[in-house]
Amino acid sequence: MEYKDTLNLPKTDFPMKANLTKNEPIRLKKWEEEKIYEKILAKRNPENKYILHDGPPYANGHLHMGHALNKILKDFILKTKSLKGYYTPYIPGWDCHGLPIEHQVDKELGKKKNEIPKHEKRKLCRKYASKFIDIQREEFKRLGVLGDWENPYITMDFKYEANTLKELYKFFDNGGAYKGLKPVYWCISCVTALAEAEVEYHDHTSPSIYVKFPLNDDAKKALNIEEEISAVIWTTTPWTLPANLGIAMNPELEYAVVRVLKSDNKNLKENELLILAKELVEKLKDIFKIEELKIEKVFNANTLERTNAKHPFYNRNSLFILGDHVTLEQGTGLVHTAPGHGQEDYEIGLTYGLEILNPVDDYGNFKKDTELFGGMNIFKANEEIIKLLDSNGTLLETSKIKHSYPHCWRCKKPVVFRATPQWFISMEKNDLRKKALNEIDKVQWIPSWGRNRIYSMIENRPDWCISRQRSWGVPIAVFLCGECGEVIINKDIQEKVLSEFYKYGADIWFEKDVEYFLGKDFECPHCKSKNIRKETDILDVWFDSGVSHAAVCEEREELRWPADMYLEGSDQHRGWFHSSLLESVGTRGKAPYNEVLTHGFVVDGKGLKMSKSMGNVITPDEIINKYGAEILRLWVAAEDYTEDIRISNDIIKHLVESYRKIRNTQRYLLGNLYDFSPNKDIIKFENLKELDKYILIRWQKVKERIYKAYDNYQFHIFYHTFLNFCINDLSSFYLDIIKDRVYAYKADSFERRSAQSAMFILLREMAIVMSPILSFTADEVWEFLPDFKGKEESVFIHTFPPVKQIEDDELIKKMEFLKELKSVVNKACELARRDKIIGHSLDAKVIVAIKDYDEKLLQVDEGIEKIFIVSEFYTEDFDKLTDCYVSEDGKIKVKVEASSFEKCERCWTHSASIGKSSAHPTLCERCVSQL
Repeated sequence: MEYKDTLNLPKTDFPMKANLTKNEPIRLKKWEEEKIYEKILAKRNPENKYILHDGPPYANGHLHMGHALNKILKDFILKTKSLKGYYTPYIPGWDCHGLPIEHQVDKELGKKKNEIPKHEKRKLCRKYASKFIDIQREEFKRLGVLGDWENPYITMDFKYEANTLKELYKFFDNGGAYKGLKPVYWCISCVTALAEAEVEYHDHTSPSIYVKFPLNDDAKKALNIEEEISAVIWTTTPWTLPANLGIAMNPELEYAVVRVLKSDNKNLKENELLILAKELVEKLKDIFKIEELKIEKVFNANTLERTNAKHPFYNRNSLFILGDHVTLEQGTGLVHTAPGHGQEDYEIGLTYGLEILNPVDDYGNFKKDTELFGGMNIFKANEEIIKLLDSNGTLLETSKIKHSYPHCWRCKKPVVFRATPQWFISMEKNDLRKKALNEIDKVQWIPSWGRNRIYSMIENRPDWCISRQRSWGVPIAVFLCGECGEVIINKDIQEKVLSEFYKYGADIWFEKDVEYFLGKDFECPHCKSKNIRKETDILDVWFDSGVSHAAVCEEREELRWPADMYLEGSDQHRGWFHSSLLESVGTRGKAPYNEVLTHGFVVDGKGLKMSKSMGNVITPDEIINKYGAEILRLWVAAEDYTEDIRISNDIIKHLVESYRKIRNTQRYLLGNLYDFSPNKDIIKFENLKELDKYILIRWQKVKERIYKAYDNYQFHIFYHTFLNFCINDLSSFYLDIIKDRVYAYKADSFERRSAQSAMFILLREMAIVMSPILSFTADEVWEFLPDFKGKEESVFIHTFPPVKQIEDDELIKKMEFLKELKSVVNKACELARRDKIIGHSLDAKVIVAIKDYDEKLLQVDEGIEKIFIVSEFYTEDFDKLTDCYVSEDGKIKVKVEASSFEKCERCWTHSASIGKSSAHPTLCERCVSQL
């Protein structure tokens, strides 16, 4: 007679193998066709919003792992908030303007790049950006991220460009925007100013030189010295010496007049006098090859203030000035000061009335009228300047130094600091800095160190340079008088320009002349000149994205301002978080976000940065095409994203194994519900068998922990908690035990329906709880889950099942005790199997002796032998049981013998009742009763 095993032959189409790479695109198409995103929002109350505002990725190139991490994290948060009942519209965005796209278009244009009109080049840039928006949109959707993908916000859209300009005009109206000659980061390769966020620091080798500046008579008189004497400075940028106008000293330091008695330095004479910081004399003695010296005098920097030294190769003076920025960390304690080439130099130069001298042109060459070095590239000039200093005897020492140096974020080449006319937003006007710092403390920063990071950046940053000398961006649409330099942008002009931008986009600024906007009779309101020109600079792209809170959150009906959360990588403290904060505080007096969450960077398995040259790059496509996007989502959940996140083939393989265990658990539950109708077959909790009650109680604790993790955005806690529940609570304990019950009893028996009721509740709730993370799998489970009253068409439309407070301490205590005992019995059975005493655990007769226990703990309605999946289970006094397995703590003894009873052909249990039925002589009494 044949007995079919209903456990191993589940009547369901839920696939045995995941085949995610094939099935996920089908599921995505279904979500799109069935408008699942729209249906989720339709089920939520729009008054109960949670807004995560998307930081726009740059529309250039395919996605990398950082993109995948970022978008998946956002999807986790929005789905968990939605499942808590919030209305969670997600509007993805793209950042489209800026140098990288223009650079690509220039490469394609080749020699034509300087001949083509700006408005024509802008059309090519727009086309290029549009292409990658479409590419990236499909790549983001493939990750399983739900959102309004057909209506994203795009910074090159006409309305967005107009709103960007509208925000800029607010700074002109409140006096926060101004044009000034200030030193800024300048890329001589890209030929444009750079914001701090566009500068990266990399190692760079520079010349390190020490130079003598001979003192003028007024300085010697101040020191009461008649002999020749020189102040010594140190610099790693010899090319800035043509712009030197001062020597800075710290008023809190002591300085020494040092007499050189004996030296091996060809540019030092016997008895020559030098000025150095007193504390550095011994260190510099070795550097300058001085064998013997004498400190003639110690003095305070105030002594030399506003006196002069002679420039080492020009016929002009260098003023002694005082500044707190001078330290003893490097150099001589006297700092070469070129106000046109450094922020601190600029600020102190203003204090002392020094000229903001910049002899360097846009391409990194000395201007033609620069004495000695006109037309020469500044970096090539380093060597010539050093030669000149050496020949005139002012060079004391030269060497090479490897140090951290600013580089352009785009072309990766070293940048320079040079004074040029630029547009700025003042950090002091309207108390922008002070207000921004106050707002930082009202925001919740996750992790908390984010607060200190952005606070120190805002606290110490210079005025915001918002102008760029390029074509592809939102123009700084103001007019300038060619005669008096007046900035012309009154309210009427603003309205006219904005109306054109809303209709035609920013391209209109480059297509039309001044007369189009102002009329032919317009005069400068200040000097009555008709010589009016348009500003040609464009806006910093960080201003573009920084206004998204206004251009998107305030503009779109489904959103609101301020946003609940901004979520990006930790580099955005100096990028989007930073510019958004300044723009919002500068125009509205308030931060545009309530919470800011940051994640780390994706690195390889060894913690190294990914790079093509190292061959350690892993792309999202590689993972998706081989394993499916679900594995990528699980990777994001499994890692602590607040630090740098590692990824490697070994890490992915481990996650594939974890996923297999989770999926197989779902599949097992589903496979046993093929004949279960929840609406008529479900058994109330209070009537369930003890084991079924216990697993549902245990599930409440798991849910509680997961919900708390979701609230704290700690998705790695979900991963470990959920995985452990699947492996330890379900597979190794509950499901291991009840597989006999769901197989052996009649389809509609109480025993089987009790187990099915528990399994149905578990599967239904587990699908909902895991759906923010394992979205594809949860949706697939939901599709095959038996229909029940209230079942929505998509798992995402539901809200989280509540945590039920079920009090049954006795049952919990009993089951926890049996869990521990089961692990000991399993070990004893393993040893017996090894020694060929038994084959399957159902072949076993188990005798257990437990020191000091309550006998009630072994009284279970399942049948105690069923808990341990053995045929016979007996207890013995502790001292009487010998020749047995003993637990590690010495409190439990287990003896395993082969059962002497016959084996039931149907359920494999050994039983004394086999043979009592003439109709079924090979079956046990229980199996006979169920047929």
